[in-house]
Amino acid sequence: MRILIADDHDMVRETISAYLSSEGGADVTTAIDLQSALQEVETSGPFDLVLLDYNMPGMMGLDGLTRTLAANGGKGVGILSGTAPARTAQDALAAGAIGFIPKTMGAKSLLNAVRFMSAGEIYMPVELMREQAAAETHPLAQKLSPRELEVLGGLSRGLSNKEIARELDLQEVTIKLHVRTLCRKLKAKNRTQAALIAKEAGLF
Repeated sequence: MRILIADDHDMVRETISAYLSSEGGADVTTAIDLQSALQEVETSGPFDLVLLDYNMPGMMGLDGLTRTLAANGGKGVGILSGTAPARTAQDALAAGAIGFIPKTMGAKSLLNAVRFMSAGEIYMPVELMREQAAAETHPLAQKLSPRELEVLGGLSRGLSNKEIARELDLQEVTIKLHVRTLCRKLKAKNRTQAALIAKEAGLF
């Protein structure tokens, strides 16, 4: 398997790369943003599978996915994400992604998912499918934008504004504004209550 992993977080990128190389026997190339990923595809591609971090510099939502799909000669391009909700995963698949991998996934499951996608099969974790079903029917989720759901996902995992900002590649002040909006929409007194409401509703 020839795989390209593009992620701006050094530890995530190098950990996944090392594991896929040692345990999966994959030939792995890495990149730190969308532009360098596209350059790698142009000079060394197409790759059997390209994995793009949804929130890294240059992605601009799913625009980066579309550009990489066009560049990779018809071979699979998947999305990696720390916080994106099921709705984003579904949008990615609808836009042509071959799969969607949460960064919280265990190492063995990740390797299996990568092998699956490298073989040309579409992959989405069962938990995300369940979350998507809940989100489609839950009135709370319908009140929120995709970005607000991403922030709420971070709150539900106990992340600070700074940590959520880093994952989503946004300014901390922007996260504070989203948290304020979330509290208003969910009728929560604070971030902790907002996270509890989301968990009780089965959104995360």
